[in-house]
Amino acid sequence: MIHAVGEAMYQAMEADDTVVVYGEDVVGGAGLGEPYEGAMGGTFGATKGLFHKFGPTRVRDTPISEAGLVGIAVGAAASGIRPVVDMMWSSFTPLAFDQIHNQAAKLRYMFGGQASVPLVLRMAIGAGLGAAGQHSDTLYSVYTHLPGIKVVVPTTPYDAKGLLLAAIADDDPVLFFEHMRLYNTRQEVPEDPYTVPIGSASVTRPGTDVTIVAISYMAKLALEVAISLASDGIEAEVVDPRSLSPLDSETILESVRKTGRLVVVDESPPRCSIAADIAAMVSEHAFDALAAPVRRVTCPHSPVPLSPPLENAYIPDAARVVSAVDRVLNQ
Repeated sequence: MIHAVGEAMYQAMEADDTVVVYGEDVVGGAGLGEPYEGAMGGTFGATKGLFHKFGPTRVRDTPISEAGLVGIAVGAAASGIRPVVDMMWSSFTPLAFDQIHNQAAKLRYMFGGQASVPLVLRMAIGAGLGAAGQHSDTLYSVYTHLPGIKVVVPTTPYDAKGLLLAAIADDDPVLFFEHMRLYNTRQEVPEDPYTVPIGSASVTRPGTDVTIVAISYMAKLALEVAISLASDGIEAEVVDPRSLSPLDSETILESVRKTGRLVVVDESPPRCSIAADIAAMVSEHAFDALAAPVRRVTCPHSPVPLSPPLENAYIPDAARVVSAVDRVLNQ
């Protein structure tokens, strides 16, 4: 997946001279010599090689100031550049909240459609790697709440490349969340550029007994659970939203109307979460189709612990998803 993300940026920059990459350590020492093999290419290596191909004008390291680098990117986007900003972790984005919420998200609306902000903020999310509370948040629910921002959360390498290319081509700001535990997942991905539409969910496994809607790494977990449940005669349909704003509510509602049951799996605290939003949407628009109350599987309302046993207990696992499925099937 990390290579799919890097290839998307490479191909977007190759096709459009206005696409630039900013961030802390996106060059990471590449300017120290030609070539400099120790160049970081961002925290996870996604931007490795871009500096040597496109040079210091289009691939730029920034100071350690999220507010500054996002502010620069918003101004550049408003003037016709297409910045792709590496924010490292979503936990760092609150440092640039004003630039994201009050500037990037609102410029088109406040100027009556005469301005656009074609900006992508890439960031890592997720617990499970022992990165502690300030590097493990999944803040997509926070940004889904804000009008004017598109929120994209890919699960597979194929979707990551196609959605990132679509995000870079989009004329609105896009926050692009990449789960750290998915970076090493493997899948055949076309070499040529392609796009996956933002706002289109994927039904990764068809079923008739229960719908499981799951986001990012939880979508991978849900698919594994669904395959396991099939051995017990339970056919679970798995829906991966892929983007949360816009949300493909019709695909979710169509699935629930077919199965009559819904479990939402979300690696976020439960209050005001995307799990709560999806549960409310289904309860409002497909209540008559429900044969049982909607069940949510989320993290506790707590920061991510550093202790490995506590972190393992914090993250939704297969047993909790199976338990939720059992409850909706037996009510």
